[in-house]
Order: sequence, then structure tokens, then C-alpha cells
Amino acid sequence: MNAPLRINEALLIANHAFQPFQCVAWAPQDGTGELSLTVIDRTSTRIGRKQIPSSAYTDPTQLANVLQQARAELCEEGYELQSWTMPL
Repeated sequence: MNAPLRINEALLIANHAFQPFQCVAWAPQDGTGELSLTVIDRTSTRIGRKQIPSSAYTDPTQLANVLQQARAELCEEGYELQSWTMPL
């Protein structure tokens, strides 16, 4: 994947990265261009959160790295995630 990602593509990728949990994402209206991701469990409890600058979520390689890091943090806390790889 070499082409820059659009925000909708990044959101879909992030949503799949945290299965079986739900990933809620939004772009704050503060003009920073950051993307906020919150991972919640089945009881709607927040189990993870990540702020991703636009430079990272538009670049497939950087997005994959950020998502892998967030997944690793959740796994270290004892959450079991489904296997995931960055789509090509």
C-alpha cells in the first residue's frame, strides 16, 4: 500500500484491528487533524485509547505501526484480540 489513506479508510482499518472489541473513532473539531481511537469492550468499558496524528493515519506503514503498538498494549493488559494484519 503506497497511496495515502483517506480518513474513512483509516477508520475501517482501525475497526478491524481491534476485533472482537469495538473501536470508536472520531476527529476532534479542534483543527489539529488528529484521529482519536477508543477501544471498548462488550460492557462499553473503555479499555484503550490512542491519538493518531494525520501524518500517521494517512500513511499506511505508520498507521500499521501505531495500530500494532496499540494492540500490543492491550495484549499486555490481558485482552485477547483476533489475529490481524494490515490490508494491502
